[in-house]
Amino acid sequence: MSGWDIHMGKSIGIDLGTANTIVYVKGRGIVLREPSVVAVEARTRRVMAVGNEAKLMLGKTPGSITAMRPLKDGVIAEFDVTAAMLHHYYNKVAGPSIFSRPRVIICIPYGVTEVEKRAVQDVALEAGAQSVALIEEPIAAAIGSGLKVADARGSMIVDIGGGTTEVAVTSLGGIVLSSSLRSAGDELDNAIIAYMKRKHNVLIGEMTAEMLKKNIGSVIPMADRGNMVIRGRNLLNGLPATLAVTSGEIREAMSEQVSRIIDCIRTTLENTPPELSSDIYDNGIMLAGGGALLAGLDMLIQQLTGIRTTIAKNPLDCVAMGIGKVIDSVGELNGIVTFRTR
Repeated sequence: MSGWDIHMGKSIGIDLGTANTIVYVKGRGIVLREPSVVAVEARTRRVMAVGNEAKLMLGKTPGSITAMRPLKDGVIAEFDVTAAMLHHYYNKVAGPSIFSRPRVIICIPYGVTEVEKRAVQDVALEAGAQSVALIEEPIAAAIGSGLKVADARGSMIVDIGGGTTEVAVTSLGGIVLSSSLRSAGDELDNAIIAYMKRKHNVLIGEMTAEMLKKNIGSVIPMADRGNMVIRGRNLLNGLPATLAVTSGEIREAMSEQVSRIIDCIRTTLENTPPELSSDIYDNGIMLAGGGALLAGLDMLIQQLTGIRTTIAKNPLDCVAMGIGKVIDSVGELNGIVTFRTR
């Protein structure tokens, strides 16, 4: 089923991310922002907690409960758990009554396989959607960050999420060229964990690594942000350890992953058709996603590519806002999505 009778209300947009899920409701804007984490009972697979509540359990659960992220690198790894999570969010957004069967637009990374696309559609329907449409993440991010994707001019969007970094050149409402990289927020956290192990013999958890990245992470010396005291476990004697970590150390820890992101941007620029290249040179590069908030990243990209680089106004919400604009649009964005029912 295709078409545009979406204006019947009951329409929601979902940015189903590896790290966070953001829900947009027609007429109300963004109403929910929670981690994509679910705690399940190991034996029965019964869902115990979802979102913020489940995230607090990461790394702290007894053997009988597993706290997990049902998405890996932007795609569904645990079908049933993802369906349960979405169902929980549908209900949370407006209760089971008025929102019993919402129409859903959901984003997917660019270049996922037909099987993976089908899995996302199935999971949304399984969770209780009346119909579902897919939108590619770079297009949603570009629309949400204010780029005019329907124009014949080329724009470049770099969306650094939790599981994937998507670099795309858009024109005339579609993606002309795109590269997707598994180096993103989660890989930066893993790099920080590995660095602490290697350099200080201290084991830290995912949440501590994420705090270090957000609070003192930077990618160039002039953007350094002091230091931070953290706790972990000393791997030599097994005892709790306290450690002062500097911004420079976090920069060093993340350097390899950051280089991969910049190489990906460069490669995409090199492969861009000349007419669109000149548009990008005029319009600049737009950064979206949580990774856009890394201190100094815009300056570093600008330095290494020679192209003006801007951070979107609300980088974390770009994809959800883009889906929202598609839901609310009458006109130029029509035809970007096609709905499917059971």
